[in-house]
Amino acid sequence: MKLISWNVNGLRAVYQKDFVKNFKLLDADIFCLQETKMQEGQLDARFEGYESFWSFAEKKGYSGTAVFTRIRPLRRLDVPVLDSEVFPGNEGRIVALEFDKFFLVNCYTPNAQDELKRLNFRLKWEKCLRQYLMQLDAEKPVLYCGDLNVAHQEIDLKNPKTNHQNPGFSDEERGEMTALLASGFTDTFRHLYPTLTDAYSWWSYRFHAREKNTGWRIDYFICSSRVAPQIKAATIHNEIFGSDHCPVGLEITL
Repeated sequence: MKLISWNVNGLRAVYQKDFVKNFKLLDADIFCLQETKMQEGQLDARFEGYESFWSFAEKKGYSGTAVFTRIRPLRRLDVPVLDSEVFPGNEGRIVALEFDKFFLVNCYTPNAQDELKRLNFRLKWEKCLRQYLMQLDAEKPVLYCGDLNVAHQEIDLKNPKTNHQNPGFSDEERGEMTALLASGFTDTFRHLYPTLTDAYSWWSYRFHAREKNTGWRIDYFICSSRVAPQIKAATIHNEIFGSDHCPVGLEITL
């Protein structure tokens, strides 16, 4: 089974930049998107053989997630703990599906924002989501993916020293990722490539960052640790453009 996750930074915009071609080229069984920045009905995005599931933000042009799958899920899951305890309003940040042998949670994690002004919100989100993932994991394995807005280790970004305590590389956010992994989950890319450097999935639009590969690895596939031995491949498709993020992939046998 092959899965792809991609923060498209506006699906309508990336649709004009070979999205359909890249979607078909990547040929995933399950294709997860973040930051679609859409409302329902704004784009007729359909692919033969795929079912689609969307989560739209109440705020126009903001956030949003989607999953295209050619494996039929058993059901779509509600995420009431996040909706009731964290969100002041729906931000369209999660699509969660139950399949026969696993759960899929596609996520666009809130950014802590400049000067970490949304850090408390972010930390509450992380704790609620970790509990939710652990509840799912008690029933069957979990595949958790998306733009998780954190570079976990120093090798996950180009300039760790100058970015320390910046959004996405604060001690608090990194600590939450450590806590998640300690709760029975595995970073699939680091499972296969524990020491690989210069492997990034996001680059600023400024200062020719992508050209220089001055990036961050903030897009992930996380799996229940008990199925980590079944990982066949973990990929970063930095050859694909159209967004400030590139797609990341996972091949796993479940």
